[in-house]
Amino acid sequence: MDKVKDYIEVNKDRFISELFDLLRIPSISAQSEHRPDMQRCAEYLATALVKAGADRAEVMPTAGNPVVYAERIVDPKARTVLVYGHYDVMPVDPRDEWRTDPFEPVIRDGRIWGRGADDDKGQLWMHAKAFEAMCATDSLPCNVKFMLEGEEEIGSASLYDFCRANRKLLKADIILVSDTSMLSMQTPSITCGLRGLAYMEVEVTGPDKDLHSGLFGGAVANPANVLTRLVASLIDADGRVTIPGFYDDVRELTPAERRAFNRAPFSLAAYKRSLAIGDVEGEAGYTTLERTGVRPSLDVNGIWGGYTGEGTKTVIPSKASAKISMRLVPNQDFRKVSKLFERHFKAIAPKSVKVTVKSLHGGMPYVAPTDMPAYKAAERAVTEVFGKKPLPFYSGGSIPIISGFESILGIKSLLIGFGLAEDAIHSPNESYGLEQFERGLATIPLFYKYFAESR
Repeated sequence: MDKVKDYIEVNKDRFISELFDLLRIPSISAQSEHRPDMQRCAEYLATALVKAGADRAEVMPTAGNPVVYAERIVDPKARTVLVYGHYDVMPVDPRDEWRTDPFEPVIRDGRIWGRGADDDKGQLWMHAKAFEAMCATDSLPCNVKFMLEGEEEIGSASLYDFCRANRKLLKADIILVSDTSMLSMQTPSITCGLRGLAYMEVEVTGPDKDLHSGLFGGAVANPANVLTRLVASLIDADGRVTIPGFYDDVRELTPAERRAFNRAPFSLAAYKRSLAIGDVEGEAGYTTLERTGVRPSLDVNGIWGGYTGEGTKTVIPSKASAKISMRLVPNQDFRKVSKLFERHFKAIAPKSVKVTVKSLHGGMPYVAPTDMPAYKAAERAVTEVFGKKPLPFYSGGSIPIISGFESILGIKSLLIGFGLAEDAIHSPNESYGLEQFERGLATIPLFYKYFAESR
């Protein structure tokens, strides 16, 4: 491993420079005008993986954005690691809140600033460069395959069919993922659970056109008023979701499990300070850690309707809409929850409006065993780099395709991310600490070493 460390030390400035070239590509999957950027980003990664030491790399088409596949086979009898990551990024809105250009990365205060710096270009780049370091020093103990997609931020719709069509190509012993976070640099953790996701869009329609709010106000249902009333009713005063059947499949933790879960270091005061909020809010009777890790939730992600431009325009809007996400916990099925939501939302709507409900995408929750060889190898690697044994931790986030990997490919995933809460993923001013990047580079080769030894 000394050769690998030396190679990383000599080349780390180049690694960052190449990452900056990747970050400059505005690969926003949610916006159709960036479709050419998705192709450009995929081609950049394929070329980079060949230079890093892959025997082959190609940009493979799908019904949506392409998948980058690459591999290096050192020994057909050796363990095989399939590295998953995504090169698409979230939209940058609201752009005026960025302190730097989101697609012109800079280093300030020991951090890389830019969209995708953490999620997930910075983290997948650690894997590409750790792979390069192992190849360059003849230290790669496992076969390695890469599968990098361009649709994670919009539900990975095309990747499910890609996996079904390429089961043999993607055969591996473990899927290695760095698209998650650690508790902190002082308290490292390995994610052993993810919440699922059900993402909905609702539209409320009243009159067939916008109306004068003076001539018709008080006589005609205002879709914006109705929508906000319906949305507000989805969560009660105790922070519980009111959709009938929503909690039917949720497994309640035992008192012992709850105590164990809450042993993770957490400062409520620091949490509130970091978000500039006066207090937290959520389901009554549960801690903040429980609310974001092992309890389901419902949130409005966007709401619109009527006139929102400069000045005034006194109208009753014809339509109002909202996007709503529900984070799910083990045993909840996103397809069932989506149907429950649709049935309930339509049932509570008054006759004065018409309601349409669409399920945009979703995914199942995921739990990774902490006794599998890959987890034990990662635990050893993190302990060696951080000087402290990592805690197993349930993340509040979702990576819907992870449960799909298990059901389609029959392969478990190891979620060893190096992000931190302060990285502000999905928000303006996303960043990624140089120390996080460097520790990830140090940890990944050790994982391969210990995973190969565990055979």
